[in-house]
Amino acid sequence: MPHHASRYLAEGPRVGIRHFTHEDGAEFTARARESKDLHHPWLFPPDTAQAYTAYADRLIEDPTRVGFLVCEKGDGAIAGFVNVNNIVQGGFRSGALGYGAFAHAAGRGLMTEGLGLVVAYAFGAMRLHRLEINVQPLNAPSIALARACGFRLEGFSPKMLFVDGAWRDHQRWAITAETARESGRH
Repeated sequence: MPHHASRYLAEGPRVGIRHFTHEDGAEFTARARESKDLHHPWLFPPDTAQAYTAYADRLIEDPTRVGFLVCEKGDGAIAGFVNVNNIVQGGFRSGALGYGAFAHAAGRGLMTEGLGLVVAYAFGAMRLHRLEINVQPLNAPSIALARACGFRLEGFSPKMLFVDGAWRDHQRWAITAETARESGRH
């Protein structure tokens, strides 16, 4: 039987992660539209073809960003996404994560598995040392995901990001390569 290389950069028991492509636009935007109630007021992923193209272009072409789709193994359905933004190399070797689950996948543990794969990939193949997540304090599901993946609360940033028409407070959660290795999670 011939061996076929995986289409995923990394795989877990239920999901694999891969980079965004322009061909993912129709599925991604449909999932974003289906998930508006889940995402509001925290997150606004692109939900039109034009918005997706601009978003994917930034993730594909900008060396300070890398986007990952979290896909269910088997049918390959997009369960969510994790982006590493503001990548800085040199002595810092850091990135800021943004992520979201789609409604059909929410609450099933797929994003916990997917975020864990992205963290391991970032500390391995990407050679980063630190990852940070900035979360609005009332976004309990996002905080639970950060905590489940070994991120620790580092602080509070008032009026940090402009989201949904206003400057919003955020908690800063972070993990380093050493912490991830010590925890055995990644």
